[in-house]
Amino acid sequence: MPSINLLPWREAERKKRQRDFGVATGGAVIAGVAVVMLAMLAYSQMIDGQQARNQRLTSEIRELELTIEKIDGLEREKERRLARMEIIEELQKSRPEIVHLFDELVRQLPEGVYLTGAKQTGSRVEIRGVAQSSTRVSALMRQIDSSEWLGDPEVERVETTQSGASRQSNFVVYLKQTPPNSDAEDMQ
Repeated sequence: MPSINLLPWREAERKKRQRDFGVATGGAVIAGVAVVMLAMLAYSQMIDGQQARNQRLTSEIRELELTIEKIDGLEREKERRLARMEIIEELQKSRPEIVHLFDELVRQLPEGVYLTGAKQTGSRVEIRGVAQSSTRVSALMRQIDSSEWLGDPEVERVETTQSGASRQSNFVVYLKQTPPNSDAEDMQ
């Protein structure tokens, strides 16, 4: 005789499959969440690492900018000092020129001409004086023109005045102080 199983085995099998499916689904969800969390953690660490590198680069850039500002300041200071040194060198070079100016003025003064004042502005010199006659002023102009230290004489005025029995001429003459061989030095 055949045996008939009246127990609800199909239903038990179905419940077992549903329970296995639920366990598998739960395991898959847990595994998926774990994978997502691990990915987020990995990306978070990568982002933190990049932010740390960016922060370091930013701080290094700030330090370099400060260094560049210091270098610019030092270069400006160097330029100021070089300009100051050039001015001092020019003054040192022109130091003996005033001695040559007075020496040359004394040498070029003709007899009968007396200076009452001299004023120098740059290389231009204004001399004032008294001469026994206007021809002596002309002689002064010729001697200045032939001088190697003086040149370009210009007369501003010559006034002849009568004082008693003698006549005298007050004059104002402009000239330029030119060191000798200045053209040869400029070409070198």
